[in-house]
Amino acid sequence: MYFSHYALKKGSINLIREDLRNIAIIAHVDHGKTTLVNELLKQGGAFRENQVVEDRVMDSNALERERGITILAKNTAAYYQGVKINIIDTPGHADFGGEVERVLKMVNGVLLLVDAFEGPMPQTRFVLQKSLELGHKVIVVVNKVDRPDARPAEIEDEVLELFMELNATDEQLDSPFVYCSAREGTASLDPHQQTENLKPLFDTILKHIPAPEGEADAPFQMLVSSIDYNEYVGRIAVGRIERGAAHTNQEVTICDYHNPETNYKGKIVTLYQIDGLKRVPAEEAKVGDIICVSGIENVTIGETLTAPEAPEPLPFVKISEPTVEMTFSVNDSPFAGKEGKFVTSRHIRERLFRELLKDVSLRVTETDSTDSFRVAGRGEMHLSILIETMRREGYEFQVSTPRVLYREIDGVRNEPMERLIIDVPADCVGAVMEKMGTRKAELQSMDPQGTRTQLEFVIPSRGLFGYRNEFLTDTKGEGIMNTLFEGYEPYKGEIPKRSQGSLIAFESGESVTYGLYNAQERGVLFIPAGVPVYEGMIVGANPKGDDMAVNVCKKKHVTNMRASGSDEALRLVPHKKMSLEEALEFIADDELVEVTPKNIRLRKQILDNNQRMKFINRKS
Repeated sequence: MYFSHYALKKGSINLIREDLRNIAIIAHVDHGKTTLVNELLKQGGAFRENQVVEDRVMDSNALERERGITILAKNTAAYYQGVKINIIDTPGHADFGGEVERVLKMVNGVLLLVDAFEGPMPQTRFVLQKSLELGHKVIVVVNKVDRPDARPAEIEDEVLELFMELNATDEQLDSPFVYCSAREGTASLDPHQQTENLKPLFDTILKHIPAPEGEADAPFQMLVSSIDYNEYVGRIAVGRIERGAAHTNQEVTICDYHNPETNYKGKIVTLYQIDGLKRVPAEEAKVGDIICVSGIENVTIGETLTAPEAPEPLPFVKISEPTVEMTFSVNDSPFAGKEGKFVTSRHIRERLFRELLKDVSLRVTETDSTDSFRVAGRGEMHLSILIETMRREGYEFQVSTPRVLYREIDGVRNEPMERLIIDVPADCVGAVMEKMGTRKAELQSMDPQGTRTQLEFVIPSRGLFGYRNEFLTDTKGEGIMNTLFEGYEPYKGEIPKRSQGSLIAFESGESVTYGLYNAQERGVLFIPAGVPVYEGMIVGANPKGDDMAVNVCKKKHVTNMRASGSDEALRLVPHKKMSLEEALEFIADDELVEVTPKNIRLRKQILDNNQRMKFINRKS
């Protein structure tokens, strides 16, 4: 058994919580973080023996379960030999890096998860760098060692090289390695021999991750690292107690490190500790505990809850700035208001500003128009997840094409750059290199690996818009691409726009087989027969590059004459159903995506064909 013990420190009592460990699990996307957390919880007594537990239980959000990725950082807790281990499962996708950055302030160490075949990937570098900067202890967990193509010895060398590149200290370079199969729930200190459970990993956590400590008798202080929301209790602040103790009905002062003059008073109405997947009400919590408190109406991420007699704010980690922006506006199509529950600018504004409370990487700016808002995020996926979430909640609106955010540095226009790592079959390298050349990418390295080749580029963020689908086509679906924000560099020049044009509905009505049969000769259709359309709606793609109006509502002219072959069934090529990401990648600057709970439609900004042609002629 472990117990808390006290040490004297400058006249005050310094509490060392040997009964507690706070860790975060960090890794690149799809390296098995959530699966490992599942097993840690199972073997750490979080579930009853007869309890039915879903796979990836931490991915509680429907979108996370569908896409197989973690979007939101989540807290949980397991127990081992009398020690409570608070675990934070973090996202692995670069667009959700803001989630990782802020929760690292709550922990004393991290489990760095690395795939036993793929090794360190772009996001591995990003999250590890943030952890090393904060001085956290690291345990390297090489996962999926049961894969037939696993190469644990080489992975160990690659991880140590990454540590050296990131200027790790000597102590951090001595980080222990644990070899796991998260799926089987086994771990070992020997890559060639697995035990029956995760005991070696639990033992390493207790031995290597330091116990949280702080001044037990000092005034209360807690940094808010995360915000949750509940309709019954309002905002819930989540954070770790840095000093002192917290208890229910305690008066607090809320401070902001960057705005010291904005202090205000509040009261902790309810206090929760985390136990497994549940929040358990508690009367009191001590130094090092990760707690959830409610009752403070306007509290936000980055603020510090303190005792009124010592309002001393804690510095908050600077979150990387957004790089991509889109315009969200009220839906003004002919079908507006037919499918959504929340359709007005007031509804959209309230929802966007509510998202700001828990997403520190997002920026929302009001425009000259009361019907539209500029929303900036870390990438296309970051914004598309927000769009999809709002859509499922019953919101109806329209969004513009993504735009990068430029910066003026020393009088020079700079643009965001991405490090792009591509893994493709060797026979597809030529097609990828050709596309990368037109998109202003610079080749950094080329590493042949058997029948596949790994390519590394630095490319403008805007060069990636619309590329993912082309990439899958060029690599016959076998390519893997990963990106990581690289920084800002001087503007690289014009990048050619998309090579396809749009097929635009000529009139409003319902699509019919005859009209679609004639239109499919012009390109790929996005809609089947029997779908309501309106003038200016995009119904397909034209490979020739020009926009073209087609009449998909046109019916066959009826006569009282019969001719040989005229009554044969018309055969339609299967249409392409556009996902939200594909729609955002496809649209041009003069087009919009109409998002409703039931449909995703593409449309021109100017719906009337004659007015649109006049506008184009005037511009040219």
